[in-house]
Amino acid sequence: MYTGSVAACIATADNHLYTGISIDTACSIGFCAERNAIGSMLTDGQNKLTKVLAVKDSQVIMPCGVCRELMMQINPNIKVLTSINPFKTVALNKLMPNYWM
Repeated sequence: MYTGSVAACIATADNHLYTGISIDTACSIGFCAERNAIGSMLTDGQNKLTKVLAVKDSQVIMPCGVCRELMMQINPNIKVLTSINPFKTVALNKLMPNYWM
C-alpha cells in the first residue's frame, strides 16, 4: 500500500476546509484524495462543496473521472483550481459537458 501520492483540499460555502490523501494499493482498490476529503466534509455534517484543489509532486492536477462524477452530483458549479501561477480555476460543469443528469 502507498499513501499520500496525491493530496486534496476542498472548501465549503461557509469556508470550512477539508483535506485528504490518496490511498493506492496493488490491487487497484485505492481511494482518491478528493473523495477522502469529501468523506471528511460529509462526516462533519457539511455538504456545500464549492472549491477543490488536488496536487501531486507539488503540481496541481485535475480530479479523476470518478471524483468529477461525485462532485457533479454534489454541486456542478464547483470551482476546480487548474493553475497556481497564474491563478486559474474552471467550473466543474465545464469539464463535464453533456452531463447525464
